[in-house]
Amino acid sequence: MGALILRRILSLGIVLFCVVSATFFLIRLSPGGPFDGERKLPPAIEKQLLAKYQLDGPLWQQYTAYLGDLLRGDLRLSTKYRNRSVNEILAQTLPVTFTLGAVAFVIATVAGVALGAFAAQRPGTPGDVGAMLLALLAISLPSFVIGPLAVLVFSLWLGWLPVGGWGGLSHLILPSLVLAAPYVAYIARLMRGSLLETLNQDFIRTARAKGIGETTILYRHALRVAILPVVSFLGPLAANLLTGSIVVETIFHIPGAGGFFVNSILNRDGFLLGGVVIVYCVLLVVLNLVVDLAYSLLDRRIALDG
Repeated sequence: MGALILRRILSLGIVLFCVVSATFFLIRLSPGGPFDGERKLPPAIEKQLLAKYQLDGPLWQQYTAYLGDLLRGDLRLSTKYRNRSVNEILAQTLPVTFTLGAVAFVIATVAGVALGAFAAQRPGTPGDVGAMLLALLAISLPSFVIGPLAVLVFSLWLGWLPVGGWGGLSHLILPSLVLAAPYVAYIARLMRGSLLETLNQDFIRTARAKGIGETTILYRHALRVAILPVVSFLGPLAANLLTGSIVVETIFHIPGAGGFFVNSILNRDGFLLGGVVIVYCVLLVVLNLVVDLAYSLLDRRIALDG
């Protein structure tokens, strides 16, 4: 396991280097500049701004200077939000996005596993069909449809929850449910198929022949094996919840990092875009490492050091 962690740390450095380099060169080589959207600036002022944001030298000098700042933990200043550093922007917005993503992750995992196990125990029954139809509906409806409908019903008609914003627990319920809905469906379908296959394996038949109760078989034997495909999905799921919350944050007016990520592309704010990409890239690699470690705990047959 130690060798795996060491390899992943080394691969993280390589992946980060490639992602940072690709992001830097793509944003620099694309047409236009970070100040093109502004009112026409006098040449002297534009030159001063380019010098301030270290964009006035040759491309290779800009690149090496940027890498040097990254190694010191300096993500530089945003070229759109003047006098605000990328570190400051991310420090203010990422906790909001992480909180929303973490709650949605827990909802998607718990509800998806429970719904899939419920359906797998009743194959072909109305309960199974109803659960899978509900999952299909959640997958088919995108967040920009479910979100406004949820606001209409639970906020405007019933008045149970606030329309949007960010504050207490009540502001978190609707956005996290909307964000988690399609992933509940994915996990439920994955869990149902895996559990049905597991319940037909020889070791389950042997347990039944020994007189072990169905509840014990399900929770102590079958689920531990059937949940492995779900665990492998949790790493990309966590990354998708964090990076895919842009639509939900916009619908519910949540001050997360999603809006800054989109605006950094539209405004050609290369430093802010690079900072967000770096954070998301680190999360993706780390979460996949956690998934591999969880695999080793759930199934001892998997040799991570091999």
